[in-house]
Amino acid sequence: MDITPATTATPPPAPGSAPAPAGAPKGATRAGDRIFLTLSRGSGILLLAIMAAIAVFLTVRAANALSKDQGNFLTTFEWNANATPPVFGIAVLAFGTVVSSIIAMLIAVPVAIGIALFISHYAPRRLAAPLSYVIDLLAAVPSIVYGLWGALFLVPHLGGLYGWLNDYFGWTGILAYHDGAARSLFTIGILLAIMILPIVTSVSREVFLQVPRMNEEAALALGATRWEVIRLSVLPFGRSGVISASMLGLGRALGETMAVATVLSPSFDIGTSLLDPGGGTFAQNIASSFKESGELGKDALIASGLVLFLLTLLVNGAARMIIARRKEYTA
Repeated sequence: MDITPATTATPPPAPGSAPAPAGAPKGATRAGDRIFLTLSRGSGILLLAIMAAIAVFLTVRAANALSKDQGNFLTTFEWNANATPPVFGIAVLAFGTVVSSIIAMLIAVPVAIGIALFISHYAPRRLAAPLSYVIDLLAAVPSIVYGLWGALFLVPHLGGLYGWLNDYFGWTGILAYHDGAARSLFTIGILLAIMILPIVTSVSREVFLQVPRMNEEAALALGATRWEVIRLSVLPFGRSGVISASMLGLGRALGETMAVATVLSPSFDIGTSLLDPGGGTFAQNIASSFKESGELGKDALIASGLVLFLLTLLVNGAARMIIARRKEYTA
């Protein structure tokens, strides 16, 4: 009986490596693949090292300031780090940063989604292309330009809006207007919404354009209207992308500095109305106080920067958790 020797299956190449050329020793990879793998891995490790170095630097400098603070860092309504003894806290800064960012998101995200849907599914091509270009161009405008526009144009023209809000919603106390310049957290929220609108719109538009054409055509074939196609096919598919775009915009809103410092009238007091002048944010306080601060004052500002750093990490972590729950829409 003729017995043929069993053949040994060739193992597949390792992940991330291309098949070796014919005649090369087993397990060999191309030099280009090894270089690319080393550079990619090194870039990831370098990024983690930079993040760790930033965290360590902020923590060490913040610990020095917190050890000498005579007030409660989380609840004190005062920032006087150069005094003897130093007293400072982030209550007003945290409130202003979070509230202005929430206002910006409530205004910008719905408008951005509407613009993205209009460009991707409603506008004719000859209109969609220039409109997309203009929106992308707005994302490149420096923040100081937005700040100057906000201080010289937006603030003087918000009196009518503030008066209307006071007439119809002033009874809530939150939107009561007591005259004065419109240099409030609500104005900052509007300005931040305009600044993050191009980012959220651009990313959402690209996500909506990736919806499989087959899904939309199938819904239309079943008799769905244009809005039903968007509601049942486009929005579910792009949900995770819209969340990612919103988190990108929120990250800019949380850390915006020059525009806020140009428009806001800073004060360490939390008013009952969002329309009252005053308030403050982490980034604005750091930018306006850093130059005149002493060594301890700079450490105190770095401590507030550490809180902003942690807040940004928490926001991005929450976004990742939300996206992970909807993996079926991330294809």
